[in-house]
Amino acid sequence: MDQIINQIKNAQHVLLTSHCDPDGDAVSSLLAMGLALSRLDKKVTLYNFSPIPAVYRFLPSVERIVRRIKKAETYDVALVLDCGDLSRVGQASSAITQIPVVINIDHHISNTGFGDIHLIDADACSTAEIVYRLIKVLNVPLDKEIATSIYTGILTDTGSFRFSNTNQAAFAISYEMTELGVEPYSVAQRVFGAYSLERIKLLNLALDSLEISQNGKLSVMTVTNAMFDFTKTQPEDVDGMINYARRIQDVKVAALIQEQRNGKSKSDSRRHFHVSLRSDGSVDVAAIAGAFGGGGHASAAGFQVETSLLKLKSDIITLAQNL
Repeated sequence: MDQIINQIKNAQHVLLTSHCDPDGDAVSSLLAMGLALSRLDKKVTLYNFSPIPAVYRFLPSVERIVRRIKKAETYDVALVLDCGDLSRVGQASSAITQIPVVINIDHHISNTGFGDIHLIDADACSTAEIVYRLIKVLNVPLDKEIATSIYTGILTDTGSFRFSNTNQAAFAISYEMTELGVEPYSVAQRVFGAYSLERIKLLNLALDSLEISQNGKLSVMTVTNAMFDFTKTQPEDVDGMINYARRIQDVKVAALIQEQRNGKSKSDSRRHFHVSLRSDGSVDVAAIAGAFGGGGHASAAGFQVETSLLKLKSDIITLAQNL
């Protein structure tokens, strides 16, 4: 951690980024760290390739997150947050490799170890927990704005303190954040309380797509670009939908196949997909994702692939044989 602190203190302009199609932890870690560095009078650029999901747009300073960055020589240091692999930041990955110092901060056990300096703690409940520790060591006073992001990151990545990654720090830090003025009910209402009619229509189509393996231990949900077009929704609206597939009785592993808009295939039958995997805790889905070139946690992981939808479904359903 000392190396990271020294690099931050000596930097003039810091680039902060997190993975594309960001979840609550990715957005919250980005904002909490960005606010903290701004308090140190650092020039900070917050970047994410994807639009920020509507449910996280209440977070303080979210409007500072940009979708394009300047040339690599503009920055002294890049902090890559909550990314198991640098490619997950999207199109800016090649530019980031040219920044003098790339710091990799993450809590995914499958992290590839990219970058010049690493702070990877698989025992942390979230990247927001690690960011909290960094802010403390930097001696940046925590305020309600920073606290709101840290609390939201922990809340969402622990599944409202229901997932197996929920640790003592999750509760201790969350309590401290409420002492700083964070209102749990208010955050929960923002994150879980209301959805657009369009999103409900997309959910309806996604639920209609549900398939269960013959042994009943694996569920598969599919969201295609045609569904997005029909319901006038965006990829961000898929956030959290996999939980419906995961909560089906007797299901050990849930998979959400989401078609990607970026990238062109060489064949009309082959398309780009992101597959999210969730486990009831009895199956290591990070190992499954790793077999497809992805990664994540034992209970939550994912991978990207270019193939046909029929072949992908077949490959995933085959996994049920070993559950």
